[in-house]
Amino acid sequence: MKSYKHLFKRALDAAPGRIHFAAHSHHLWPDASFDGHMEAWTDAAVLADKKWDKVFGEVMPRAQENIARELNLPDPRTIGFAPNTHELLVRLFSAKGGRAPLDVLTTDGEFHSFRRQSARWEEDGRIKRRVVACEPFATFTERYLAALREKTPDVAFLSAVMFRSGLRFDGVSELADRATPDGMWAMVDLYHSFMALPSDFGAVADRVFLLGGGYKYAMAGEGAAFIHAPPGFGLRPQNTGWFADFGAIEAKQGEVGYAPDGGRFLGATYDPTGLYRFNAVRAMLAREGLTTDAIAARCATLRQAMIEAIRAGDAGVLAEAELLEPNAHGPNARFIALRHPKATEWKATLMAADLITDARDDVLRVGFGLYQDEDDVAAFCAGAKRALSAFG
Repeated sequence: MKSYKHLFKRALDAAPGRIHFAAHSHHLWPDASFDGHMEAWTDAAVLADKKWDKVFGEVMPRAQENIARELNLPDPRTIGFAPNTHELLVRLFSAKGGRAPLDVLTTDGEFHSFRRQSARWEEDGRIKRRVVACEPFATFTERYLAALREKTPDVAFLSAVMFRSGLRFDGVSELADRATPDGMWAMVDLYHSFMALPSDFGAVADRVFLLGGGYKYAMAGEGAAFIHAPPGFGLRPQNTGWFADFGAIEAKQGEVGYAPDGGRFLGATYDPTGLYRFNAVRAMLAREGLTTDAIAARCATLRQAMIEAIRAGDAGVLAEAELLEPNAHGPNARFIALRHPKATEWKATLMAADLITDARDDVLRVGFGLYQDEDDVAAFCAGAKRALSAFG
């Protein structure tokens, strides 16, 4: 297996004793992202007030093209940006009209930001959630679609890959078939699938909202969240900032105008450095000839090696955990999920030994990235066996 550690020299050299298996959480940054970060600083110094001309004229369009190419979207201009997906989530729901409470069909496996925000909206009577359980995994997609057929919601919101278990949703086509500008809106969170698994949304791009970001598998860090907004849906978000009509900044201000494309979901002034980093990382991948397919295949090999090593007892008590295998076929998430009552205790003990994983409730997650190889799997298992020996 070819090593790509040279692409991550700065991050690896910064903590040489660290064994990092949390690419699904805070992905280590490649050296190219440093160059992108510095480019943003230099532009701010050299261009000063003119910086935004470059951001809107070059940096954002390049980022839009990179995302559209990754997701096979027909028009890069449908993409808008924000510092995080929560901001885009709030803005998106503000664009959905209709009588309160909105009927929202979702799942019990959504990321914390949506879970928390939707629960708070429900407290105030703005929405009413119908929650489909992720388990049993084998019937999840069909059960979600059955709930959709039973009663068409105002909003269908769920993740393409569930952040806790790695469960994959395989029903986007039917979701799109039921979406209309004046009826149901389909919203799919891509945070654990964007640049982790090959994705093609070309056939549904005209009917489905997509949310994602650069923090995880895109290797770009914070500040590079995005929305794909299908034409004709949500033309006038109530939650809006001046970037949503940036082209009219020098015109006389009258009615509240919006960009006709994905720019209508932009907010206000924010740090665009994340977009510089994202573009630099994408350029690096192109130079190296690395596609998402190739990276996913490489990580799948490491993932399987880790599973076999854990099952063989090479990682000590981790063999006592239940390995969640939510997908019967097709590509898996870029992490393994180990369910055990002591998951958070294990995570803390591993962290103290500089073995980096993370935990969600009773699930320990071990994630894979381009900067790992087979030796790292062996080193992690040996270290985990030592560190967790007191739990045996």
